[in-house]
Amino acid sequence: MEAVVSTQSTWEAVVSTQSTWKQWYQRRVHGLTGPDVVKQVLHEDVTKDELGGPGVHTKKSGVAAGVWENDITAMAELRRLFDFLPLNNRDGAPQEDSHDAPERADEALNRIVPDNPNVAYDMKSIITRVVDNGDFFELFSDWAKNIVIGLARIDGRTVGIVANQPQELAGCLDSDASIKGARFISWLDAFNIPLLTFVDTPGFMPGTAQEHGGVIRNGAKLLHAYCESTIPKITVVTRKSYGGAYIVMGSKHLRGDCNYSWPSGELAVMGAKGAVEIICRGKDLVEEQKKYEEKFSSPQVPAERGYIDAIIDPSETRRIIAEDLEMLSEKQQDNPWKKHSIPPL
Repeated sequence: MEAVVSTQSTWEAVVSTQSTWKQWYQRRVHGLTGPDVVKQVLHEDVTKDELGGPGVHTKKSGVAAGVWENDITAMAELRRLFDFLPLNNRDGAPQEDSHDAPERADEALNRIVPDNPNVAYDMKSIITRVVDNGDFFELFSDWAKNIVIGLARIDGRTVGIVANQPQELAGCLDSDASIKGARFISWLDAFNIPLLTFVDTPGFMPGTAQEHGGVIRNGAKLLHAYCESTIPKITVVTRKSYGGAYIVMGSKHLRGDCNYSWPSGELAVMGAKGAVEIICRGKDLVEEQKKYEEKFSSPQVPAERGYIDAIIDPSETRRIIAEDLEMLSEKQQDNPWKKHSIPPL
């Protein structure tokens, strides 16, 4: 890992991890070419900020993991980031003494997920209530907001967190979200940092824009990252987990170690309304939807089939995850030997 601070002409604070993470001052401009080259080659008028300013790389390109106002804030945040990380890839995830009891229950978690499945909520409110002292270091917060990634601690242990965000695109996975999650999971695996996944997604984003943009190929990157990783993997379904997105988001079928669902979890091919409209044409759709919901809109059936290990009380999520991290702290898993994998780049 490399950290560079430069005060030549423009301020810069860059964190680079395997050439994937960069973090900037607001005044930094970065690009492969400049406005003059763009004008000469493409006859396009563009400013430096429009071409490679912080807003471009934190919100559109996904090059920068974050941006800060000044060098003091930048260095403080970099130190905070390094504090979560091991010294090298052979060390385990760092563990500190925690002043937040691992068995702490939080009754507010029982009320966060709305009864109406079409009402959004902030997944980060769940994350901050589960981790130590509400301390969550989010990365790429302004890019692909429909998925949340970052670092935190539970019972003093560093964990990486990947979570769908229902407040953005209803938590649907798209190409950018898949790339964002895949890159982070591969990085966690490289440094032996356990992975905690919170799931609430109705599936992959439909439409010609996504299909033409290669959502199948990009979605496979997230699938590949989960499959190939050998770190401890814990998954909690908070509400929706539908279709291909159910498989991709740390399911038991991708060698998940511990998979749970809250009572509000729905693990199915698709939502009740859409499924009934397809399989029950010509019938009373209202009645058929009610039957479908009674049978499938519950985590009970997946639990009976072994797709999840238990249906847990939301308020007990922190305690259960802390116990699992302790159990999995000595996990050793090797993939079959090969020169290297072939990811869907």
